[in-house]
Amino acid sequence: MNTHDAPGDLAVRHTGSTVTGERPLSGALTEVTLDDGRVVIVKRADGPDAARAEAAGLRWLAEAGAVPVPAVHGQEGDRLVIDRIPRGSPGAAAATRLGESLAALHTAGAPAFGAAPPGGPEHASIGHAPMRNAPRADWPDWYAEHRVLPYLRLAVDGGTIRPAEAAVFEELCARLPDLAGPAEPPARLHGDLWNGNVLWGADGRAWLIDPAAHGGHRETDLAMLALFGCPHLDRVLDGYQRAAPLAAGWRDRVGLHQLFPLLVHTVLFGRGYAEQALDAARAALAR
Repeated sequence: MNTHDAPGDLAVRHTGSTVTGERPLSGALTEVTLDDGRVVIVKRADGPDAARAEAAGLRWLAEAGAVPVPAVHGQEGDRLVIDRIPRGSPGAAAATRLGESLAALHTAGAPAFGAAPPGGPEHASIGHAPMRNAPRADWPDWYAEHRVLPYLRLAVDGGTIRPAEAAVFEELCARLPDLAGPAEPPARLHGDLWNGNVLWGADGRAWLIDPAAHGGHRETDLAMLALFGCPHLDRVLDGYQRAAPLAAGWRDRVGLHQLFPLLVHTVLFGRGYAEQALDAARAALAR
């Protein structure tokens, strides 16, 4: 592999088709048109492990046959070749179908909480933050050790959470067995399911992109989807509930599951998210 290969060269190598056009979309994305009419995206990730994790995650999600994701044609070093998905507009029917599809995806399961997709690295990422995939059998212990405390430490070290405030999160982690609700089997998660990673396609379906896939609690994907807003979220949840009803009390646990993305955003973007994370932790402890 030549790391200086043009995007079109990678597209040729991994699709077997001739390139008829290239169009840069950003510093990381190039749209490549092929002679058979297909259009693919050549994406530069943050490094080889990030590219490998994304490719493995997309393939693992696709394997469930539940929710549409871009096909992966190949991965070399820090670059991926994936299908381009033509964009459409959000719709109520697509949102209901997304909820049903997410239920089927989660039900496809994972070997353990924290399990990486087959072929994916243990040390992956979520956005530009590190994310370790370390399998555990017990969700509360795993969530505390690998999804709350690592980002709390980074935030304290970075000065965005004050040392005295850390006690709130530490108390929450100690009480997680009582706060987590009924035990659930490991679900197959997208893992970074905010609205920006839901692509409303021209085909009338909602596609998922840019996963940080791993085994986790199914309520986490739904809580993250609610965190930054999603068109027709009520229809998404209705579709999900009909297909795979959530355990009693799930609405009271939304903030608990939002701690993970809020702490990641605290590490990446600063104090404003720290305040939201503190509010969520305090509310969970007050239940």
